[in-house]
Amino acid sequence: MEPTPEQSPHHAYPDHWEADVVLRDGGTARIRPITTDDAERLVSFYEQVSDESKYYRFFAPYPRLSDRDVHRFTHHDYVDRVGLAVTIGGEFIGTVRYDRIDDTGRPASAPADEAEVAFLVQDAHQGRGVASALLEHIAAVARERGIRRFAAEVLPANNKMIKVFRDGGYTQRRSFEDGSVHLTLDLEPTEKSLAVQRGREQRAEARSVQRLLAPGSVAVIGTGRTPGGVGRTVLRNLLAAGYTGRTYAVNRAFDEGLATLDGVPAHRSLGEIDEQVDLAVIAVPAHRVPEAVADCGEHGVQGLVVLSAGYAERGAEGRELQRELVRQARSYGMRIIGPNAFGIINTAETVRLNASLAPESPARGRIGLFTQSGAIGIALLSGLHRRGAGLSSFISAGNRADVSGNDFLQYSFEDPDTDVALLYLESLGNPRKFTRLARRTAAVKPVVVVKGARHSGTNPPGHAVPVSRIPDTTVSALMRQAGVIRVDTVTEMVDAGLLLAGQPLPAGPRVAILGNSESLGLLTYDACLAEGLRPRPPIDLTTAASPQDFRDALAEALADGTCDAVIVTAIPWVGENGEAETGDGQVLAEALTKAVAGGSAKPVAVVHVEIGGLAEALAAASSTAAPRPRTVTPAAQPRAATTATTAGTPAAQGAAPAPAAPAAPEAATTFEATTGPGAATGPEATPRPGRLPAYPAAERAVRALAEAVKYAQWRRQAAVPGKIPEFLDDTIDEAGAAALIQAQLATAPDPRGRPLSHDEARELLGHYGIDVRPTLPAPDPEAAVAAAARLGYPVALKTTAPHLRHRADLGGVRLDVADEEALRRAYGELTDLLGKPAELLPVVQAMAPRGVDTVVRASIDAAAGAILSFGLAGAPSELLGDTAHRLVPATDRDAAELIRSIRAAPVLFGWRGSAPVDTAALEELLLRLSRLVDDHPEVVSVALEPVVVAPQGLTVLGASVRLAPPPARSDVGPRRLPNY
Repeated sequence: MEPTPEQSPHHAYPDHWEADVVLRDGGTARIRPITTDDAERLVSFYEQVSDESKYYRFFAPYPRLSDRDVHRFTHHDYVDRVGLAVTIGGEFIGTVRYDRIDDTGRPASAPADEAEVAFLVQDAHQGRGVASALLEHIAAVARERGIRRFAAEVLPANNKMIKVFRDGGYTQRRSFEDGSVHLTLDLEPTEKSLAVQRGREQRAEARSVQRLLAPGSVAVIGTGRTPGGVGRTVLRNLLAAGYTGRTYAVNRAFDEGLATLDGVPAHRSLGEIDEQVDLAVIAVPAHRVPEAVADCGEHGVQGLVVLSAGYAERGAEGRELQRELVRQARSYGMRIIGPNAFGIINTAETVRLNASLAPESPARGRIGLFTQSGAIGIALLSGLHRRGAGLSSFISAGNRADVSGNDFLQYSFEDPDTDVALLYLESLGNPRKFTRLARRTAAVKPVVVVKGARHSGTNPPGHAVPVSRIPDTTVSALMRQAGVIRVDTVTEMVDAGLLLAGQPLPAGPRVAILGNSESLGLLTYDACLAEGLRPRPPIDLTTAASPQDFRDALAEALADGTCDAVIVTAIPWVGENGEAETGDGQVLAEALTKAVAGGSAKPVAVVHVEIGGLAEALAAASSTAAPRPRTVTPAAQPRAATTATTAGTPAAQGAAPAPAAPAAPEAATTFEATTGPGAATGPEATPRPGRLPAYPAAERAVRALAEAVKYAQWRRQAAVPGKIPEFLDDTIDEAGAAALIQAQLATAPDPRGRPLSHDEARELLGHYGIDVRPTLPAPDPEAAVAAAARLGYPVALKTTAPHLRHRADLGGVRLDVADEEALRRAYGELTDLLGKPAELLPVVQAMAPRGVDTVVRASIDAAAGAILSFGLAGAPSELLGDTAHRLVPATDRDAAELIRSIRAAPVLFGWRGSAPVDTAALEELLLRLSRLVDDHPEVVSVALEPVVVAPQGLTVLGASVRLAPPPARSDVGPRRLPNY
C-alpha cells in the first residue's frame, strides 16, 4: 500500500515491514504498517472487539473510536509513531502501536530510546499467536528506529497480555503502580528470545503442514464429468485409498441436477457445500485458478494443493502469476502446495489420504518423502513400493511457491509416524534455515537428501530463490556438518532410507560379512574398505549352505562383540541334481528374520544375486511400520578392535587422528517412533527387529551402511555439542574492529565495498588476535636493504603484483636471503626475470619458522551464509580441490574436524616421519577468524595465505580482506514466510 500526501515525505511507507506469517494453528496472516487508507478497516475491526478487550486496552469502557482516535491510530510517521496490523482477507484481526516517549512518559523524538506499546486482538482470533507475532515484528521495527526499550501498562486481570510479554524471552522488569502492572522490555534479542521465536516458528509451520496432510474434508475442484483427466484421477485415488474424511467433487460446469459423482457429493461451487472444507485440490487451467482460490478463501478452506501448471516454469509472465497466486492464497490465511504439484499422501490409519496422481497409495511405513519433482516423485514411490517399503507421508511440491522442504523438516521433526525424512531438492530457498532445521531434525531422526541441479549454476524453472555461488562440494560439506546424509542419486536415497527406517544405527564401523559365495564376500569386503569401513574377513558358508546355516552364522555374528553390523551375501544354492535353486527366497528370509529376532540391536543388510522372491519375502516378514530401537553406542570406552586391524586388512598409514570425542553415557535405546520431544529412552526399551533391507549389489548395501555409520557417529558427537572457548573474549576487541570497519566503509560509497590494504587488514585482524607478519615495500634495491636491516636477516623478497601473488613457481619469491649481498643479487634477478619494480611491487618480510603452508579463508555466500574454509596451500587446494568447509560460527569441535577433513591432513600429523605441527594453534586461528566474520557481517571475505604452521606456533604471512555492506539475511529477524 502507498502512503498518502498527509504522511511525512521524509519517512516513506516502509514496505520491507510487510510480512506473511504462520500463526499458532497453522493458518497464515499478513502483517503490514497501518496507513491513512485503513480508517474504515480500523473502525470495523474495533466494532468486532468485545467490551472486555476494549476495557483492557483503554482501562475504561470505550465502546467506539472517535474521529480523533481513528485519525491518531491511522496517521504515523513510521519513526516515532508506528502502527502495525495483522490482516486476513484484507480485514484487521489485530493491531499494535508504539509511541516514542522520554523519561517522563511524554511524546518524544530521537535520541529518546523508549516507546510505549499497546496491543489489541479480536476475541475470535485470540489464542492463535497473533499478539506474539506482532510483538516480534514491532520489536524489530523499534530496533530499526533506534528504540531500545518498550514500556507497557497492563491491568492485572489481563493475564493473556501479561503472558505475551512474559513468554517473549526478552529481558524485562515488572512493577505494580497505580493499580496496573508496569512492564519494561529490553528489545535487544537474547538467546532465550531467539529460542522462543524459533520454537514458535517450528510449531506453527509443522502445524500448517499437518493441516494439509490430515484434513477432515477434501474438495477436488476441477473434477471432470467424464472418466480421465487430472481432477477425476485425484478423486478416484482418494476413494481408492479409503480416505476417512468427507470428499466432494466441485466443477462449475456440472449440470444443476447432478447430485453425486463416483459416489461423492457433486457441487458447482464450494458455496453449495453446507460445511467447511479443510483442503482443496485445484485441478483447473491456470487462468481459472484465481477464481477457485477466491472461492476457497471466502468459504474458510485451510489449505490448497494446486496441480495446475502454467506458472513460473513458463517464464517471467508465469512467475508473476505464481507470485500473485501465493499473495492471494496467503491473504485468506491458506498455505499452498504447488503449483505444478503431483500431490500429497498420508498413510496414517486415521487419515488414509491419497490426494495425488499416484495410481496406488503406498503401504503404511516409517519414511517421510518430500520431492520438488513430480517425475522423481513417481520414480521414488515406485522404487519404494517395489522394494516393499512403506511411507508415512509424501509431498510433491512442484514449483515450491509456498510449502517447501524447510516446512517438511519442521513437520517431520514432530511427526511420531516418521522415522526417516527423505528429500529430493532442486533448490534451497533459505539455506541457512535449512541447515538449522536439518541439524535439529537429524539429532533425533535421519535426514537423507538428494540435491538436483548441482552443477548448472542456476535454479530450475519455477524456483525463484537466491543462487548460491559456492561449489557443490562445499554445499555437501555444509550439509554433512548439519548431520544431513547427502547422496548423489535417488537410488542411493532409497537404499539409505530402507536401511535407516528398518535397522538400528551401528555402534561403529566394524562389519561382519557372511554368505555362501566367496567371490561375493570378497566384493563386499573390498566395497567396505573403499567406503572407510572396517570389515572382518568374510565367512564363507560355501554353496552347500542351507537356510539354517545362514541363521546360525547370522546369530553368531550378531552376538559377537567385535562387530557393529552384519552384511549377509547370498547366491542361489545348488541342489542335489546340480541345478541352481532360485525359488527358496521365502525360506531364507524366514531364517534370517528369526536370527535377527533373537540377536542384538545391530543393523543387518542382505546382498542377494538372483534369489527369486527374497526381497519380497524379507519385506513381508517385517515392516517399517513398527517402532524399533535406535542404539547409538558412545565411544566412552576405547576398544582394541577400534585401532587394531582385521587379519589380512592393512591399517591406514599416516591417518589424521580424529578430534577427541567428549565423554558420554552408556548406550541408550530409544524408540524412533516417538523421537523428538518426549521420546522414550532407557535400558527398559526392548529391541524389536525391523525390516531387513535387501540389495541387488554389494556396493549399494555397503554404501548405505557407510552412510549409517557416519550418521551414527555424528549423532554421538551432536549429543555433546562443541563450544566457543571463553579465552577468545579476553583477546578480542570487537568495538575497535567495528569502529575501523565503519570508518573504512564510510570512505567507500560503492555498494560493492572495497578491499583493505595490507596495513589496514593487519590492523583489523589484530583486533581479533590474528597477527599478520609485517611487510615493508621495496621499490628499489636500497629500500629493500633498508627494510631488511629493520626486520633482521634472513628475509624473504616477494612480489605482490596480483598476477604473481602466491606463485612461487613463477619465481616471484626468494626465501632465506641471508645478507645484503644476497638481497641485492636476488632483487636484480627478480626484476631481470619478471619486470620492473613498479610492475612487481616487491616487498621484504622476515622469514618465518619452517612448517606446513596452509590457507585459511572465510567468505559470505548470498544463499548459504558465512563459510569457513581450510586447506593446504598450493596444488592440494587449488588443483585437487582438497578443501574443507564449515558454517560460521564454528565451535572448537568444528575447528578440530575442519583441519582433519581434508585428504592431505596426514601431512599435519607427522606423515612419513616428519614432525607434527601445532594443530592447536591452527584451530585457535580458525576460531578467531570465525568469530570475526560472525561478529561483523561487513567482512565479506578474508584470505589468510599462506599460514605457515610450525611444530610450535604458526605465522600468517599474507592477508587480504574485503569489506562491503552486509547482505540481507533471511534467517534472522522476526518470523516471516519467504516470498519467492
